[in-house]
Amino acid sequence: MAGPGDREHPKPNLEQPGPLQPEHTAEGGSAAEFSQEREEDKLSVCSKLCYGIGGAPNQVAGSATSFFLQIYLLDIAQIPPFHASWVQFIGKVMGAAADPVACFFINKSQWTKIGQLMPWLLGCIPFLVVSYFFLWYLPPFRLGRVAWYLTFYCLFQALYTFFQVPYSALTMFLTSDQKQRDSATAYRMAFEILGTLVGATLQGQIVAGAHTSDRCSYNHTMDRFSSSRLQESNSTILDPSHGQKVYMVAAGAIGGIYLLGFAALFFGVKEKVDPYALTADQRVPFLKGHMLALKHQPYVKLVAAFLLISTAVQVEQGNFVLFCTHAAGFHSHFQNLVLTILVSAVVSIPFWQWFLQRLGKKTAASGILWMIPFTIMLVTIPNLILAYVVAFVSGLSIAASMLLPWSMLPDVVDQFRVQNPHSTGHETIFYSSYVFFTKITAGIGLGVSSSSLDFAGYKPGACRQSSSVMVMLKILVGAVPSVLIPLGLFILLFYPIDEKSRKETKHALENLRKNHPSIENISEKEEKASF
Repeated sequence: MAGPGDREHPKPNLEQPGPLQPEHTAEGGSAAEFSQEREEDKLSVCSKLCYGIGGAPNQVAGSATSFFLQIYLLDIAQIPPFHASWVQFIGKVMGAAADPVACFFINKSQWTKIGQLMPWLLGCIPFLVVSYFFLWYLPPFRLGRVAWYLTFYCLFQALYTFFQVPYSALTMFLTSDQKQRDSATAYRMAFEILGTLVGATLQGQIVAGAHTSDRCSYNHTMDRFSSSRLQESNSTILDPSHGQKVYMVAAGAIGGIYLLGFAALFFGVKEKVDPYALTADQRVPFLKGHMLALKHQPYVKLVAAFLLISTAVQVEQGNFVLFCTHAAGFHSHFQNLVLTILVSAVVSIPFWQWFLQRLGKKTAASGILWMIPFTIMLVTIPNLILAYVVAFVSGLSIAASMLLPWSMLPDVVDQFRVQNPHSTGHETIFYSSYVFFTKITAGIGLGVSSSSLDFAGYKPGACRQSSSVMVMLKILVGAVPSVLIPLGLFILLFYPIDEKSRKETKHALENLRKNHPSIENISEKEEKASF
């Protein structure tokens, strides 16, 4: 015999979504009450702003490491390229390994007065700031520097993950309305790209002098020094003690941004109980949840497509400063080129949000292709004016590549909810798995790029690099994105969720919410009954 808590809930019908027009809910609630619930799903502009601001610091730090860690390890810490490649690869792997660990413990944690996800964000912040600060510290010893940077980069990546997983999954617990979630995601992406802009600009302006020392300027009247001799020069770009000071100043500034951003998130955002959780719901087991996610075809295709695209972007970002410094001769302009890329990305977010709402998310993905012809032109014709044009167009494409996966992932989670109406806790599984695979592929990409520079003969701290290094930088910045991005977009052609299926899923979830009591509604009724 079935107990009172074991009643069966019919699976929502996707075949006939239809408009929701019943006068009363299954629990006796009126349509007016349901309409009031829908009003409560709307997010205020202040909440969206605070949510976006909360994620910006992670992107500030991530941008600084993406653009400057490679050149810092090679030219300031003067670590051989092969060792630098292992630092970056193992660090990314450690960050990726932290994703399922974070997901496991978050799913096991209990709801508190400030929510289930917010305590994890609160606990990560102090350790995250400390690990980031020491990542840019130049230790006085030389023999153990590789171990030093490997340790703190691994810690930073792991803590970065323990912050990013609950923060990204928080999107599903702000509201149940798809348009409101898309709007919140757009705010988040705008501030994350703005954070990327602030990180690259702040770091670039502070440390720019460290990479444009007068000791590396070449007097063209002294023709008796051949170019080959300059390429073999072992003179360093700057005094390491000077480099340490400017990088530490930048690290301290970014640490302060972390604290300000989290304060906005903590005091400005309210985490809500899952509105679709049924009375008989059970939290999906950790391993079973990952297996279900990996069997969900829309998720697999979305992840596969954006793994290739994000790896291309990571490789280009990681080698762009090196390319401008050593291959293109733009060493005095690289910080302005980075600034152009990121300003373009920030200002284009509203355009991409409008574009995907009008023409669909899959159609908007074609904008990622725009950067390829311009990048190829840059590596073949290293002209300064062309470089700024390429930087602007690249920013447009990078904005699309950052906004789309996080805008499409909630659609995948919603569809999974419709197909599995009695499971809960799967949100963090989907988000953490996506970040896990992204970090693994990014680590492989950055590790391979650093090893390629080592193979080409890159000399840490040298004022001039050989022609083979210049060719390798052109391949990494131009050829790699030109191959990986089209492959990713080809896979995305088979992504099955379109605007029609999104509307069907929306109606099915509304039926599910209206016809069955949620945990949130039950708790409210129990509170009213107690008075």
